[in-house]
Amino acid sequence: MPGSGVLGRLPLAATNSPLLILGVSRSGTTLLRVMLDRNSELAVPDESFFVPLLADRHVVRVDRDEFLDDLRRLKTVREWGVPLDQVRERLADRAPIARAIAAVYEVYAAEQGKPRWGDKTPMYMRHLLLLRRLFPDAQYVQLIRDGRDAAVSFLSMPAGIAFETWAHPRTASAFAAAWRTEVAAARRLGRRLGPRRYLEVRYEDLVAEPGRALRSICAFAGLPFEEAMTEHAGSGSEQREHQQSLKRPLTPRLRDWRSQMAPADVAAFEGVAGDLLHELGYEVSGNADLRGRLRRVAYRGQTAAWGVTTFAYRRSPLWRRRHPRLQ
Repeated sequence: MPGSGVLGRLPLAATNSPLLILGVSRSGTTLLRVMLDRNSELAVPDESFFVPLLADRHVVRVDRDEFLDDLRRLKTVREWGVPLDQVRERLADRAPIARAIAAVYEVYAAEQGKPRWGDKTPMYMRHLLLLRRLFPDAQYVQLIRDGRDAAVSFLSMPAGIAFETWAHPRTASAFAAAWRTEVAAARRLGRRLGPRRYLEVRYEDLVAEPGRALRSICAFAGLPFEEAMTEHAGSGSEQREHQQSLKRPLTPRLRDWRSQMAPADVAAFEGVAGDLLHELGYEVSGNADLRGRLRRVAYRGQTAAWGVTTFAYRRSPLWRRRHPRLQ
């Protein structure tokens, strides 16, 4: 397809820097996570969710006991099976919050017998500046999917599966505002970081030629390509209700907006994000209009307000009262 492919092909030497997968929800990031986690040198766990939370709660430096007490309250940390005594061993008291959060991932990777860690949490598309501050040596792979196909998938999910904020999309135009805002923000980050630290991969290319796409990612990240990475079945992720497609062979156009999206929704999506679809080389029949630009402004306002509110909540005693210790 026009404009598709893997971009940014200047490889780094082998490195232990984090490899962060970026992508809007329903863009195929779970598939890519499963594939990369099959690499013998990289551990990429299920979605973490806790990076902004812990950064808000501890801001700059951590009291080690307080930080570990917070970890005991996090469902994700328990599900990952992270031994907290090993996290403690990696932390000096008053360690920077970035070092404390990285220690959680490092212990997880060590438990998997791997020297390097990664992350895949689509929610972090709204926290790119935080990621850059916390992990200044990280490499990023943004997986981009035609936003209309992602919208068809997202809007068909049963209620209660996706994490919901005040800006949670419930219509094609609302999803378009999120998709355009987040993809464009990650591309701006990529321009600042340069091709040694930022790579774009199209979902359509990953599904059509997984070996080729994965070889390019491995070359970029300084990882050995391993054939096992092209297999995605049996990871456990397919047991989740919204990840049933992982049970199937890779299928191009599993979601196809041309046949599965109402014409009015296509027009609404393109009215918000048609300019970026065109820039990325996707087929479009319309372009962004004034109403679409206002929708994007409203989305940014909603996410900013949500951020302020959640910061205040996380800093308050109420957070711990609502999150009892789990271990």
